[in-house]
Parts: sequence; structure tokens; C-alpha cells
Amino acid sequence: MFELIPFDRHTRNLASFDPFRMLDEMDRRFMTSAPAVSAFRTDVMDTGDAFKLEAELPGFKKEDIKIDIENDCLTISAERSADTKEEQKGSYVKRERFYGSFSRSFDVSGINVDAIEAAYTDGVLTVTLPKKAAEVPASRRLEIK
Repeated sequence: MFELIPFDRHTRNLASFDPFRMLDEMDRRFMTSAPAVSAFRTDVMDTGDAFKLEAELPGFKKEDIKIDIENDCLTISAERSADTKEEQKGSYVKRERFYGSFSRSFDVSGINVDAIEAAYTDGVLTVTLPKKAAEVPASRRLEIK
């Protein structure tokens, strides 16, 4: 029967074949080819009666951040544009900051969406997501006929 062994020109010996090394190399190539990650880091904490979401958005103005809720989905998006006046003044030796749009979505099906609050301080967006009150199913007794 045929065996599923990838062909490697440099190594034709099965003893030196390491599938984990191959996956690691593939992952490294995939991750380094992308110029920047278009998402931001978030922490979600359970405070008992609510969830507290903290998102790192350094360098953004409050006006550049948008929070939308649609169909039990909360979307946080922010957009940063390059300053064309700064680009004309000097030439960059190295440029690592990414300009563009960032977006993350979260499921808010168990959240009271009318009571959500947000604040932005020191590059951290804090969104308080109060939980819905637990609905106790109505109990009843059936009469046997």
C-alpha cells in the first residue's frame, strides 16, 4: 500500500523525517509573511454579575473607536490612518507601526445589551457587559387524567 510521506529532496531517509519540524517551519513561514496582525489583544474577566472586557488600543483617539451591537454580536473596531504630512517631512529608515483598521467580534447572547457601558483611558478600552438575569422556568404540576 502507498505511504503518505512527503518528498524532500535533501533528505530521502525516513529516519531523519520529523513531521513536527515541518509543521513548525510551515507555521513560522506563514506567520512571518503577514506584515501585521489586524486584531488587538483583549482580556475578559468574570466579575460575578458582569463581564469586564479590556482591549489594548494604544495610540487611538476615542473618536477612532467604534462599538457596534447587532444580532447578539458586539464588534469593536478602530481605524488608524497614516499622517501624510509627516511622511513628506522626512524619510523613514524603518517603519514598524501599522496603519489600517482593526476589528474584533464577541458573542453577547447572555448579556443585557441595554446596560453595556464603555470607557477609554490610557490606551485601554474597558467595556462592562452585565449578565442577563437568570430566568427561572415556571414550575407547574400536571393533573393526571
